[in-house]
Amino acid sequence: MSEFQLVMPKMGESIAEATIIRWTKNEGDHIAVDETVLEIATDKVDSEVPSPKAGKLIKRLFNEGDVVPVNAPIAIIALEGSTAASAPAPKVEAPVEVKAAVQQVEQNIVSVQQTVSNAGGNRFYSPLVLNIARTENISMAELETIPGTGAEGRVTKRDILAHVQNRSGATPVAQTQTPAPTPTHVAVAPTPTPASKPSVSLSGGDEIIEMDRMRKLIADHMVMSKHTSPHVTSFVEADVTNMVLWRDKAKKVYEKREGEKITFTPMFIECVVKAIKDYPMINVSIDGYNIIKRKAINIGMAAALPSGNLIVPVIKNADTMNMVGLTKNVNDLANRARANKLSPDDIQGGTFTLTNVGGFGNVMGTPIINQPQVAIMATGSIKKKPAVLETAMGDVIAIRHLMFLSLSYDHRVVDGSLGGAFLRRVADYMEAWDVNREI
Repeated sequence: MSEFQLVMPKMGESIAEATIIRWTKNEGDHIAVDETVLEIATDKVDSEVPSPKAGKLIKRLFNEGDVVPVNAPIAIIALEGSTAASAPAPKVEAPVEVKAAVQQVEQNIVSVQQTVSNAGGNRFYSPLVLNIARTENISMAELETIPGTGAEGRVTKRDILAHVQNRSGATPVAQTQTPAPTPTHVAVAPTPTPASKPSVSLSGGDEIIEMDRMRKLIADHMVMSKHTSPHVTSFVEADVTNMVLWRDKAKKVYEKREGEKITFTPMFIECVVKAIKDYPMINVSIDGYNIIKRKAINIGMAAALPSGNLIVPVIKNADTMNMVGLTKNVNDLANRARANKLSPDDIQGGTFTLTNVGGFGNVMGTPIINQPQVAIMATGSIKKKPAVLETAMGDVIAIRHLMFLSLSYDHRVVDGSLGGAFLRRVADYMEAWDVNREI
């Protein structure tokens, strides 16, 4: 008999866990190669988990709604052609070796859960929550006092970050001298009970709308980013008249030849990529006190979903693509995002993010950094304005297409000189766009 352990896939470098939304297969069901076994969700994307091998589902190791660490076994599959998969008698118990395998994996799961959960407490704690607790020097005793708003009273990322915010401004209270049992770790001084959240008064006719799951995860991610990175935002105004004129000329030719539209987004991405090559320290991440300089230039582009939420699919190795390649990737990712057809690989690995607030009619914005990146650029709406131009015959006033660019960056590693110079370089590449280039 041979069996296969299906594990929770890694959904991105910043993702440590995922929630099981729904099992599509029951124990005893046959599973074909690449057939979906369950659906999972992270703060980035919902996804299906297929089985890479055919067989029969022997054991589901977690229930719907459970939060599972990545790489942890989630199911056992008896491979096709094995003793368990081909046993003809339905009432005969599974072979001893199958039971042993199931028991062994269940023990492993218990071990994993104990490692990443209670650690001596009375509640389950996700790896992310425990990691934040370690970083903020929060003892298990203090962790046990934090009210949990998650399922079954679990402490969520939002709960612990709110506790840290309240805790940072509080004055520690000296510990009492009451002897305690032998501790398994060093405890910190207890802090005063955090102030309760501001009460919200309701008036007649007010409607209470609960956030959907994705909006809750986005909210937590945004709070985490602001807590992690000291944000600074710089602005420049760019004359993109040449880009507008070139697109007006090229879009009909491109659509007739390729069967799809060309937008400003791939044009913006090309200019961003050129600027990143000039200023590679924008294309980094932070790990403690180490700076990780990324070799690949992977550009994330914020895309609006029909629900109103945002998702950030990633164009991998954007520096290796020409305008046609960038356009096709942009259109493909945008279409699949709107159809909720993105895969986990489509939304991971980004090193820099571009968001187009101009698509909503806004002239500028101050976007929040998409962790673990250190910068995000927003493009505003393009407006016709009178501008002063220097010519050989003197200064003249002309109607030009102008837009604002804004760059939010992590001030831990990106100073104003680097952030400002990078943003100015992006604008320079936009203004120098060759209006006569071929598509």
